Amino acid sequence: MTEGADFQLGPDLRGKRIVVAMSGGVDSSVVAALAARSGAETIGVTLQLYDHGAAVGRTGSCCAGQDIRDARAVCDRLGIAHYVFDHESRFRDSVIDQFADEYLAGRTPIPCVRCNMGVKFTDLFGLARQLGADCLATGHYVRRVVGPEGAELHRALDPARDQSYFLFATTTEQLDFLRFPLGGLPKPEVRAIASELGLGVAMKPDSQDICFVPDGDYAGLVRKLRPDADTAGEIVDLEGRVLGRHPGLIHYTVGQRRGLEIGGQAEPLYVVRLDAAARRVIVGPRRALAVAAAQLSEINWLGGGYTGPVHAKVRSMAKPAPARLEGDRLVFDAPEYGVSPGQAAVLYAGERVLGGGWIAATESALATAA
Repeated sequence: MTEGADFQLGPDLRGKRIVVAMSGGVDSSVVAALAARSGAETIGVTLQLYDHGAAVGRTGSCCAGQDIRDARAVCDRLGIAHYVFDHESRFRDSVIDQFADEYLAGRTPIPCVRCNMGVKFTDLFGLARQLGADCLATGHYVRRVVGPEGAELHRALDPARDQSYFLFATTTEQLDFLRFPLGGLPKPEVRAIASELGLGVAMKPDSQDICFVPDGDYAGLVRKLRPDADTAGEIVDLEGRVLGRHPGLIHYTVGQRRGLEIGGQAEPLYVVRLDAAARRVIVGPRRALAVAAAQLSEINWLGGGYTGPVHAKVRSMAKPAPARLEGDRLVFDAPEYGVSPGQAAVLYAGERVLGGGWIAATESALATAA
């Protein structure tokens, strides 16, 4: 097994107890293996987030029927204890229902962050504490670095695997208790460790980002949960002129170009914003998507006393852009595109995650220029 994947808890782990959050995938399985190798007592914990019977054989998910069996098989192979806790109702209330409500409100949700904030971290923390753990380890690709003011959250060394955007809401208290052994490893090395140990999940495909929508049909899920989601409305331009009709707000997100079915325009049109109260889709040219600033809510700060320059990432796949935080207002140095209410704005100083917040509203760069 690679020697470059030392488990970050301390020089002597014998006599310690580590709880590992296990989803049934290769990442968390390797974390359990590294924890067990450290000499600490290791306990695997899986939260059942779906009906066990209905989820059997399901692909592209996590914490479902087959995944639970995979996690248990890995624990058996490693000779460690494994516990399963039913959190299906909590997951539905705090993640799935909120996902549907956000879409109906004209926002673009990120359920993975909400899941980490609630079910996966808050609930797992309580379980780990009850089990007398010294830390909780997960398979996330981020790094925990101890700095002058305590534990810091940093990007993973492999940019292609970095998950720091989805963990901006981690609190300082949680960060003290968390460990991320995979943050310094590339994915192929993680799979190599699993293969070397003979773990059956070594080549198991990665789960999808939104695990409860394995077919990618977000609108279908929202329609099922909220039958009134398909209420039609108007498509209007920036001046309010009606250009067409739409079948329901759930089919549109800010920045979308396809599916508008509006012809005869001088230039391509994009979804600029969604007016849930009026059930209107407002469209305009690409330049209308430029945002000068964003109002943030539920800001979580991990930067301690840091007061230097920041870069803001407004989508999981976006490049961080220079910006400054003025209270709860994020001001971009240059107009930023693809900024959508409901998404997160995550702040960085180099590799360090300073925190972030939810985008509640945006300020158009066109209006600012005028």
